[in-house]
Amino acid sequence: MREDVVKYEERGLTITVREAKMEDATTLGRLRATLDGETDHFDRVYGEDVLTEEECKAMINACLSPENLLLVAEAEGRIVGYLRAQGSQLRKCAHRIEFGVGVRKEYWGYSIGKTLITKLLRWADENQIHKVMLQVLETNSTAIQLYEKLGFKKEGLLIDDKKHGETYYHTVIMGRLKQEG
Repeated sequence: MREDVVKYEERGLTITVREAKMEDATTLGRLRATLDGETDHFDRVYGEDVLTEEECKAMINACLSPENLLLVAEAEGRIVGYLRAQGSQLRKCAHRIEFGVGVRKEYWGYSIGKTLITKLLRWADENQIHKVMLQVLETNSTAIQLYEKLGFKKEGLLIDDKKHGETYYHTVIMGRLKQEG
């Protein structure tokens, strides 16, 4: 599936989902920083832990290994979303991966996140990955509903896991086991 490209149209917008390439490094770094400023659902605040082009290239390179995956979504000639899944080379953890996904706010509602995750799940099943995991803020009900529709189940809750301003937030741990057949 490493060569697979998903192209679809949603409400008049053509969207392409593919694996990230080295030439995406600069754009990915900027996108990640932009997303941090568009929502409070990520771990970082705007301007924090910004990746350089070289760090993005290293991230892309790391995702070329069999246990990792980095997807991008393109619309209107630019990258508007991404999904990064990381596995482990440790034998006790090699059966699972954890992922994060982000889409520019102006492209919410175009099924981009759903398409990225669906492609990840198909890749995981084809590669005999037993479990796909994620963490999501308890307040992000839209994302939680999407994850549940895609077969994820709530597995745990990290109390006061994140702090933004003076407010603490709980993080929901979710997982999906390999689909047989």
